[in-house]
Amino acid sequence: MSILLVLTIATLLSSVLCKILIPVAQRTELLDTPCERKQHTGRIPLVGGLAVYGTMLILSLAVVPVNPEFRLFLVASSFMVLIGALDDRYDIDAGVRFIAQLLAAAVVVFGADVQIAQLGNLLGFGVVELGVFAMPFTLLAMVAAMNAYNMIDGIDGLLGALAMVAFAGIFILSLSAGLALPAMVATILFGALIPYLVRNVGVKSRNIRKIFMGDAGSMLIGFTIVWMLIMLTHPAPYKELWLQQGREATAIRPVAVLWLIAVPLMDMLAILARRVLKGQSPFQPDREHLHHIFMRAGFSSRQALAVISALATGLMFLGLVLEWSTAPEPLVLGIFVGIFVLYLLMLKNIWRIVSWVRRKREIEPAADNK
Repeated sequence: MSILLVLTIATLLSSVLCKILIPVAQRTELLDTPCERKQHTGRIPLVGGLAVYGTMLILSLAVVPVNPEFRLFLVASSFMVLIGALDDRYDIDAGVRFIAQLLAAAVVVFGADVQIAQLGNLLGFGVVELGVFAMPFTLLAMVAAMNAYNMIDGIDGLLGALAMVAFAGIFILSLSAGLALPAMVATILFGALIPYLVRNVGVKSRNIRKIFMGDAGSMLIGFTIVWMLIMLTHPAPYKELWLQQGREATAIRPVAVLWLIAVPLMDMLAILARRVLKGQSPFQPDREHLHHIFMRAGFSSRQALAVISALATGLMFLGLVLEWSTAPEPLVLGIFVGIFVLYLLMLKNIWRIVSWVRRKREIEPAADNK
């Protein structure tokens, strides 16, 4: 089935599921209510993730060869969505949610033998093999990704936009590596996110109801992205399932995939480090994320969305260029770490930056009135 046709069907199916699930959410109280941390207006249905999941499940069963490994992924993602939906409805304890995330990841790590076995030639001294640490490292990576995308979901459109950037990058790398089905799954999810993004950002129409992704969707997205990135970097065990017809599979270097999830990853690492240094729980919510900083600097939510999405897209394409040019892996890692250090320095001096932006915004209108 052609990519364009799959994209179109995914978009239409997700749109239908959104419309069906909204009244279900209202009857079951699956709604996000404003509070001190959540400053939206009204009670918003938490069905975006359920619509994305339903679209992925239906189309995957229709167009993707379902072997035992892929079946286990569907089981694990279904369990993760169930836990996320229960968390959305009943606000599950963070520890219970963490254990559930580990169990979902364990299904594919131990059941389907999906694991990050090596990290490439990161230091220039040869390939870094993880050996006995491969499985625990993979579990940690999956849980980290689920929480990274959950934590970044703070303003309208941001989670959907950053997820679409990642899926676009996966699609491009899959085609360049001769791996057909990761490209197909990425296409399904990209299309499924379009109706959600339209509703989440907000279109002024009585017929289009605003929705949120919910924990069910954010954790599904993080889980699926890492699962697909492992397929790109370790394609050998799944060659028969993932290979394009007439092509030889080529593994993507592990360091390249960091750029596809750069913004959620950097934001999560910075937030966790700051909470730990303050003696706070890593799971304690706050308003110190990148999008909150933009808002305090005077940007509107849509301006912040545009800037952060553009940053994520730029980093994704930088990663693609570095991969296609076969730049040395230590250099690629060094550039990534350098950008992360700049990000940390920006956060450390954020109040100076905020004050400068505010002064500049005050001076410019005054100059225009002269």
